[in-house]
Amino acid sequence: MNKILAIMKKEVLQMMRDRLTLAMVFALPMIELLLFGFAIQTEVKHIPTAVFDQSMSAESRDLLDAFRSSGYFDITYNAGGYTEITNLIDSGKAKVGIIFPPDFKEKIKKGETAAVQVLVDATDSMVSATAIATANSIGLLKSQKIIIQKAQIKNIPYDIRVRPWYNPDGITAYYMVPAILGIIVTMTMVIMTSAAIVRERERGTLEQLMVAPIRSFELMIGKIIPYIALGYIQVTVALLVGVTVFGVPIRGSLLELYELTLFFITASLGVGILISNIAKNQMQAFQMSFFFMLPSILLSGFMFPREAMPVIIQYIGNFIPLTYYLVIIRGIVLKGIGFFYLVPQVAALLIFSVVLTTISILKFKKKIA
Repeated sequence: MNKILAIMKKEVLQMMRDRLTLAMVFALPMIELLLFGFAIQTEVKHIPTAVFDQSMSAESRDLLDAFRSSGYFDITYNAGGYTEITNLIDSGKAKVGIIFPPDFKEKIKKGETAAVQVLVDATDSMVSATAIATANSIGLLKSQKIIIQKAQIKNIPYDIRVRPWYNPDGITAYYMVPAILGIIVTMTMVIMTSAAIVRERERGTLEQLMVAPIRSFELMIGKIIPYIALGYIQVTVALLVGVTVFGVPIRGSLLELYELTLFFITASLGVGILISNIAKNQMQAFQMSFFFMLPSILLSGFMFPREAMPVIIQYIGNFIPLTYYLVIIRGIVLKGIGFFYLVPQVAALLIFSVVLTTISILKFKKKIA
């Protein structure tokens, strides 16, 4: 019994001396609980919306006020034509487009049914479901109000014609499979890379590399390239499964998808190598990788729409590479858009790759840690 107590005492003292372990055991769970408690919301509000009002009348503004006051639609863009509406939705800047026809006012005045077109980006099933249901409800409620006020009206005043784009049938696999691909690559690049390098350090196998006549960045590149190849193999397998098993369409350029995926793979590798430079053992590497994976899954838009999150949580999500890659892969696979629409996301991943790799190279000393 005394021997067991002595071993327990020694282990506790060792844990207390390791500040990084203590931080991960006590501080990090508390941070994640608070962070995700505020971040995870299933009710989607403040959906960015673009409006093309060809009527420019009091009647169209009245219906538009109903959309705005519902709290579900934020009128962030006033478009000048159909092309601008399409570009805003393709780029992801707007999730909903509302179009009023030129004769909207005249039809309302005559007691006829006035059609309003509502375009919805259906690549995000939760956002699109909320937008479609709310738009139809607003049209119905406003119509009932007018009919009650003017008993002589026999036609329904507003005809809200909702058109879901990119995934009109709301097939979950179309939305989830590309995102799962991003999660798989993130897990492989971050967890495997961080653990592999730390494992080599623990076993002492880095000694041979560290005494070799090569520079730190050459050593780092040599460690990175095999994982880049592994990442591309995973992407290829996942796409094959998605297309053949789940019928996911690839509407954009497959070559462009592979080219832009490189930025995501290198950014994720940068995270893994940085963790390997900080962690002292494999257990710490796994814990830190797990701490990084949770925000990647919950704050990137993989499971919960970012539009439903508080603004400060959305800013935190901007520091996660997967946030940008989800826009890229869903945009190319489901929308069929190209590099022109994805410049901000590619630029962000490029910055991640350069900054994280540079920091890792600077920290990666050619000596035994």
